Amino acid sequence: MSDSDATRDTGAVRGTGTLRGALAVAGKDLRAELRSPAQAASLFVFALLVVVVFHFAFDLTAAEFTTLGPGILWAAILFTGVLALDRGFRVEREGGRLDGLRLAPMAPSALYFGKVVSVCAVMAAVELVLVPIAAVLFNQPFGGWMARLAPILLLNTIGFAAVGCLFASVTTQTRRGDLLLPVLLFPASVPIALAAVRATGHVLAGRPLDRFAHWIALSGAYDLIFLAAAVLLFDHALDD
Repeated sequence: MSDSDATRDTGAVRGTGTLRGALAVAGKDLRAELRSPAQAASLFVFALLVVVVFHFAFDLTAAEFTTLGPGILWAAILFTGVLALDRGFRVEREGGRLDGLRLAPMAPSALYFGKVVSVCAVMAAVELVLVPIAAVLFNQPFGGWMARLAPILLLNTIGFAAVGCLFASVTTQTRRGDLLLPVLLFPASVPIALAAVRATGHVLAGRPLDRFAHWIALSGAYDLIFLAAAVLLFDHALDD
């Protein structure tokens, strides 16, 4: 992305309220992704590579995929999310654009929510391609489970992006932020990863909602807690 494009995108954020500011930040990030299709494609390739490696390593049948597939699927999704988080904040920091965004007349929460929306959009795009491919690779028959899986993907993607954006705002200020981010992020995201894998396993097994509703409730509570905490802490995280 050229400096003129970056200046124009940063300037478009100025003079907006919290909601409009968040949408402007998210739009700026997504336009940057579209301008660099090779970088965006690398996320798809990485996620697909993880699934393909597991496919050849275990040669799972449809029945075995019900047991092991959720872990494989979410490992690929979460690893891809880490790459998206690190790149999104690192580009802002290296280009000096983060300071410009912070000077814009909008609440720090607008910048945070904008980043969360853009990371969720990137991860959702990967999931949209990855889940059907995984089903084909592991001989999982298509059915109503994909529609039932959608809210689980949504809730847990939001939760991972919520905590990830908070930690990424801190680690991008360090010299080895790309190494530090997973060290901080993965322990904090254990509850969301556990809920995602368990709920996905129940969906693939065709079990009724009441068997895994508590995992969905855990994901929702995690989302609310970290979104609320990040609104209070995000500005301080950028200052440290």
